[in-house]
Amino acid sequence: MRATERLVRKLQISTALDAEDTKAIEHLPILTKEIPAHTAVVREGERASQSGLLIDGFVCRSKTTDAGKRQILSIHIPGDIPDLQSLHLHVMDHDVTTLSRATVGFIPHEALRALTRERPMVAEALWRETLIDAALFREWIVNVGRRSAVVRLAHLLAEIGRRLQTMDLTPGDRFELPMTQLDIADALGLTPVHVNRVVQELRRAGLLELRKQSVFLPDVPRLKEVGDFDDLYLHERVTA
Repeated sequence: MRATERLVRKLQISTALDAEDTKAIEHLPILTKEIPAHTAVVREGERASQSGLLIDGFVCRSKTTDAGKRQILSIHIPGDIPDLQSLHLHVMDHDVTTLSRATVGFIPHEALRALTRERPMVAEALWRETLIDAALFREWIVNVGRRSAVVRLAHLLAEIGRRLQTMDLTPGDRFELPMTQLDIADALGLTPVHVNRVVQELRRAGLLELRKQSVFLPDVPRLKEVGDFDDLYLHERVTA
């Protein structure tokens, strides 16, 4: 799939783009790179001159404390531009790192700025993406701060499955999740030992089958119920 096809699909989930908008996106200059797993795409403190569109693979945003403790702030799937805010916030305040081998298309900021000036609906779509990112952050704060460990993991799995399904990448109940128990622990504010216990609890409940990094969710509706999952915050409804 061409890089621009991923981006168009992502933006059309929440914004109605016309043929001219799509054509303009297709003409963006994109330099595609293959990046190994567990490699920085952009680091905190860098002054980026381009934004990275994830074409294949998984990446995460994270911050690390002075004591070396990492907190994963969000997980990103194909179609996402995790560092889109670097278009206007000129210094990165967090890291973006690959969780798996990834294909990333780098778009010069100059080209993105020109596109947003020429195509107002594309500018609106990109702005809406940053607002949806903020909604995701709010939900993750609630998840880590106020939900039990079992609910946290159920919510995380339900969210990832739903987002992949919306991008037509999986049916929603089966997907690859290239995260170790340490990665999951850093996303949920738990220890790896606690994550292992929660995984076993969801297995016993018939809600999760996990083989290496392959996830199967046998009963998605019940998992969503256990995970207190309501997809309202994903704002998937197309806006004219």
